Amino acid sequence: MSVLTESGRIAIAEAIKEQPLHLAWGEGDGLWTTPTAENVASTALIAEVGRRQIFEKRFCTPDVAGEIIVPTGRFTFSDATPTNNLYLSFKFDFADASDKVIRELGVFSSTVLDPGLPVGQMYFTGANVTDAGILLLLEHTAPIHRNAATRETFEFVITF
Repeated sequence: MSVLTESGRIAIAEAIKEQPLHLAWGEGDGLWTTPTAENVASTALIAEVGRRQIFEKRFCTPDVAGEIIVPTGRFTFSDATPTNNLYLSFKFDFADASDKVIRELGVFSSTVLDPGLPVGQMYFTGANVTDAGILLLLEHTAPIHRNAATRETFEFVITF
């Protein structure tokens, strides 16, 4: 029997870290009042509204006293040594989808954007995306009622 080694997992994390990463959010199914189970075969969101370029990506390691707190545990940054744990942070702006109800989130790698977009643009709608990329992480969430007075921030640790 073969296994994916720890060094192999670190190599995958390093390769993903080098890709363009975006967090897409969507309205999901409007009938969802509570989060539904995610499907591991999913390749896209049900009703994507837009996506934001990553704010921060760093390697991290499990640590019960770590400063990174996510539903899967606590972690500490590991800037000197790559690990198989990749911390991702996304910070949406106040105006991003300010009139929508968000029920689904998806981290995508390798998104291809329209080359004619202004330099520095960080939020993208479907018209700005020429290839959605590869869905790495999918989360169905309790409804988030967006408004222009709130800046949404999302943090994830993906373990390879």
